Amino acid sequence: MSALRLRAIRKNFGGTVAVDDVTLDVPDRKFLVLLGPSGCGKTTIMRLIAGLEKLTAGEIWIGDKCMNRELPRDRDVAMVFQSYALYPHMSVYENIEYPLRVRKMPFEQRRAAALDAARKVELEALLDRLPRELSGGQRQRVALARAIVRRPQVFLMDEPLSNLDARLRVKMRSELKHLHHMLGITTVYVTHDQSEALTLADQIAVMAQGRVMQLADPKTLYDRPANAFVAGFVGSLSMNFITGEFLDGSFRAAGINVPGIGIGTRKGVKLGIRPNHLEIVASRSEGHFSGELYSVEVTGEAAIATVRFGKELVSVIVGRDYTGSIGQNVPLRITEDQVHFFDDETGERLSFT
Repeated sequence: MSALRLRAIRKNFGGTVAVDDVTLDVPDRKFLVLLGPSGCGKTTIMRLIAGLEKLTAGEIWIGDKCMNRELPRDRDVAMVFQSYALYPHMSVYENIEYPLRVRKMPFEQRRAAALDAARKVELEALLDRLPRELSGGQRQRVALARAIVRRPQVFLMDEPLSNLDARLRVKMRSELKHLHHMLGITTVYVTHDQSEALTLADQIAVMAQGRVMQLADPKTLYDRPANAFVAGFVGSLSMNFITGEFLDGSFRAAGINVPGIGIGTRKGVKLGIRPNHLEIVASRSEGHFSGELYSVEVTGEAAIATVRFGKELVSVIVGRDYTGSIGQNVPLRITEDQVHFFDDETGERLSFT
């Protein structure tokens, strides 16, 4: 197994910068997720690692070897694609075994390895079927088994679960986590789904416009986002933002005053608060601000109340039995030790410690 290192890598497509001076270290056996919206450069990074795109600048190292001049077949990486990329005329067994046959591994060894990989993803009963006879989840298992069987230095996974339904995605996430624990292969995983990122990753690189906005473990990323972009992108519900100012140690905006949570006086401050750190309270005197109840969505174990505050909509997690009426005025209280502050112009986190 091997560590993966990216050193100031850059990729231009004509006049467009797709990847802009990215440096990352993925320690041996760790699971890195590249997380970001479409067009942020995460898939391009994966293709650069695999050698499917040529670097404009920088270096890519796997273990102690620079890969810049190596052909894709010589990099010892295995890719799992969103589209599965199975050979339609081959059976499940033949698809899994194919990478070993290309390497001219002896028959008995490759058969044992292929059957072991199939067992790991519970495909033993489907080995004689063709890809067209499989469900989407089963096809993805075949693609995973084909990658596993090679025992590469690095796994590269490009949104492998995005074509699956919600229930199967959750199940496959658990299986991927278990597989990584068993195999211990350095993995880079691309997704725009922050739930996948938070549940799978040892480290997450949040990307925007070809750059890494923050690299951190899931807990740090959630608890201390480096900027407003990361804060708004990471979390099952987006963070709420309210723009105001610090005045004599209090945060103030139109219709809101939260004393004792700022320092000094400063304009252009953006307060961030997650929906689970807001509470609808019984009276205005208990709250920090109020707004008009815009909608209530029951999600199962809880509900999401959306409240219109000025021109903004803020989300609040409430109990599933919440009985507020659309249009009524509701007071809200902020959990004061769970607020985040950002510079309204740059988006960078403001720290008082």
